[in-house]
Amino acid sequence: MTSQGYADLSAFGIDPWWLVLLKVLAVFVFLVVTVLAAIYLERKVIAWMQMRVGPNRVGPLGMLQSLADGVKIALKEGLIPAGVDKPVFLLAPVIAVIPAFMAFAVIPFGPEVSIFGHRTPLQLTDLNVGVLYILAVTSIGVYGIVLAGWSSGSTYPLLGGLRSTAQVISYEIAMALSFVGVFLFAGTMSTSGIVAAQSEVWFVFLLAPSFLIYVISMVGETNRAPFDLPEAEGELVGGFHTEYSSLRFAMFMLAEYVNMTTVSALAATLFLGGWQAPLPFSLIDGADSGWWALLWFVIKVWGFMFLFIWLRATLPRLRYDQFMGFGWKVLIPVSLGWVMAVASIRAFSNAGYDGLTIALVTAGVIAAAVIVVALRTRIGTRPHRGGAADPTPFDPVAGGFPVPPLPHQRAALSGRTATPQRTPSSGRTATPQRTASEEAPNA
Repeated sequence: MTSQGYADLSAFGIDPWWLVLLKVLAVFVFLVVTVLAAIYLERKVIAWMQMRVGPNRVGPLGMLQSLADGVKIALKEGLIPAGVDKPVFLLAPVIAVIPAFMAFAVIPFGPEVSIFGHRTPLQLTDLNVGVLYILAVTSIGVYGIVLAGWSSGSTYPLLGGLRSTAQVISYEIAMALSFVGVFLFAGTMSTSGIVAAQSEVWFVFLLAPSFLIYVISMVGETNRAPFDLPEAEGELVGGFHTEYSSLRFAMFMLAEYVNMTTVSALAATLFLGGWQAPLPFSLIDGADSGWWALLWFVIKVWGFMFLFIWLRATLPRLRYDQFMGFGWKVLIPVSLGWVMAVASIRAFSNAGYDGLTIALVTAGVIAAAVIVVALRTRIGTRPHRGGAADPTPFDPVAGGFPVPPLPHQRAALSGRTATPQRTPSSGRTATPQRTASEEAPNA
């Protein structure tokens, strides 16, 4: 089992200013190019899965379609509806997109390399609490969504913002709990130290439930299908960004895809060894040294990006009660139980008891099975219908406006004149049928 230790951060904070700027520019370019490629590949892969063509007009094989869409949306008129809180309305997209870029500051791309004669790690910087820094920064991004919905002065964006708040509160708890097992086995919260701790075995094998909980939480955290409830166009028109247009709308889309890249990179760092080469390539000397490590890191990140696309093309959107119930009633309790099991096994291991790896893997398999079964069960259940039906007849137009009955209510025929209806065959208006009591006086 992996031994505890502390990360060596002596290699950080000593780079010359021009190298720091070069790293910042490299991270920014990497994220922008990844977003452009992700938008194009998402459309092509979903088209392939659904037996369609996808983009094929702009550039070779349609590869410049993302760039053309970006230019087109930038040239659109930026509308600001009347009644919005203008300062907050304009600030919300900025709050959403800047933390998405900031989170990548502590992501390790590779080991130390030589750049123009200077030895430096392929990482902008690192902290003793690097993972907590990512969690804190990405949490700030949700304020952009909440403020966008609140400042729009419209009902549907407000509902989308409230849904996003509930999602973050629910699924960030489970996400944070999935990190605890990694911290216990790595002995550090530094991202570079966590990668170094996986030199013998990746944490995805030792902490499979933590990995599964994190993958589910990261999809809910980024508001991606099937958890894209804050922007459910079937219910909320467009959700929190309904009133946005032009570049302000593009900034929300940019933040979404950058967040996808961030959580994918964090998953690769915490559970898949970061930039370390997978088997059988790890058996080759120098396979994960130097610039080769960057290749393995990018492949792992794109593996998770493909997972996002696959889920969007495969699964329908969950109901809101299913989504929130699964987070509070399944993920958080299982996470707490798993953290207690990992902490106990780690304590016995530190006390000198060997052979506990098998017990850890066994407990992990059981916990992962519980999560999968609970997910299938909760998604397959119907909405709760409450108790027995209310025997009191319910008049749907008693208040002057037609209202659908609740699940426990029984609709009764109103004494008012029925609304004229059109017959499907002729399109003419059908006259409501009179009852025998109404025709009696005219007899």
